[in-house]
Amino acid sequence: MEARPLTDYTMIRTIVLVLAGLGVVMVMSSSMASSFASSASVWSQAIRQTIMVAGGLFFFWLLLRMSPDRLRRFSHVIMGISVLLLVVVLTPLGTGREEVGSQSWLVLGPASLQPSELARVAIAIWGASILANKDYNRPSRLDNGFAPFIAVAVLCLGLIGLQGDYGMAVSFSIVVAFILLFAGISWRLIAAAGAVALVGMVFVFLSGGYRSNRFHVYFDALFGRFEDTRGIAFQSHQGFLSLADGSLFGVGLGQSRAKWFYLPEARNDFIFAVIGEELGLWGGALVIVLFGLLGFFGLRAARRARNQFQALLAAALTTGVVSQAFINIAYVLGLLPVTGIQLPMLSAGGTSAVITLGAMGMLASVARHEPDAVSSMQNYGRPAFDRVLGIGEPKSPGQMVRGRRSVRTAAGRRERFGAPVTARPAAPREPREDREFQRPVTGNRGQSRPRYDVRRDSSWRGGRRAS
Repeated sequence: MEARPLTDYTMIRTIVLVLAGLGVVMVMSSSMASSFASSASVWSQAIRQTIMVAGGLFFFWLLLRMSPDRLRRFSHVIMGISVLLLVVVLTPLGTGREEVGSQSWLVLGPASLQPSELARVAIAIWGASILANKDYNRPSRLDNGFAPFIAVAVLCLGLIGLQGDYGMAVSFSIVVAFILLFAGISWRLIAAAGAVALVGMVFVFLSGGYRSNRFHVYFDALFGRFEDTRGIAFQSHQGFLSLADGSLFGVGLGQSRAKWFYLPEARNDFIFAVIGEELGLWGGALVIVLFGLLGFFGLRAARRARNQFQALLAAALTTGVVSQAFINIAYVLGLLPVTGIQLPMLSAGGTSAVITLGAMGMLASVARHEPDAVSSMQNYGRPAFDRVLGIGEPKSPGQMVRGRRSVRTAAGRRERFGAPVTARPAAPREPREDREFQRPVTGNRGQSRPRYDVRRDSSWRGGRRAS
């Protein structure tokens, strides 16, 4: 892989596109019954999801064209908008409390927005911006970035908790913890925060209600017994039955029986159970391998990134998406309590699809701007994927400072590429006092030679002159 500079970029974009395509297919398959029941059409949910994925791919393309360092300029604005939306969703404008138990959505005409999804990506961008190149040995100093980051993270976490979306609060906390970890903060502080989170989960377990019931179902499933398969354990039990029906090779794409109102949230939280039923063990293993590869190449891109901001951004985005995926898969398999976290790029959900694919566009942009990748594309050309989609050549930091205009000039081209090897040196002539002095151009070995000027080259015929 070291001999192939574009490996990270190629693998990340390929994995993301495969997951997005698989998500559209599986949402189409798992939502037929619920779509027909709600709108008398088996395609309504599938068409809506396809439109949202298309919008997410547009943002993927848009952010792939943008340099991560240019995105850094807007990090404060993005974070401010996210905090504002988290506050607005707690007002009467927010909805979802009666339907799913958490007031997490803002209805915007025919579409809805989940601000906590945006906040999870915003904290990654803003955190990477203010924590890059900071002294992690003194996190309490106000001018060091760590104290403001922790304060804003706690504020966002409290607002998400007030919405009642504890699953998203856990996912948000994981992103914050990984940013601090990659920025170099002490493990002791991370462990202390984890202990506080553990106390909070114990409190939820003892407080009663449907969240406490999820812990009871988890312990029942962990020991292989369900006490109430028609009540609180209905969804988890049906998920287990779907996975068991799939066996090794599955019952066939579109042939799931659980989606016919046996498995609640078949197209959302428990879509992995439908994947296991229709595609079998190999289909579920494929999804796990794809997210594992995304984690590997995302963290590899972070290690090879141009600067610490891009490294922190890539690491935070990668761990945020991959951890969310494995939490979802784990609670479908009974390894964790059900939290309501969706399977990114596979579950039905407009906000999640658009924001997650946009975040993956940022991650692919970081991989595309690795120093080796920039050098490879500038010397050997862009991949066919970039040429077809009109994605320009990435720039090095020095080239971005000089700007595009200087590159278009002859002096800018010589500065970037060196003297052309096909240039003919001017014929030696006797020096004249009235001739304009020409500054010598230094060759590859430090020797001075006259600058080539086609207007003084007697080998040209026909009166051809330089433009």
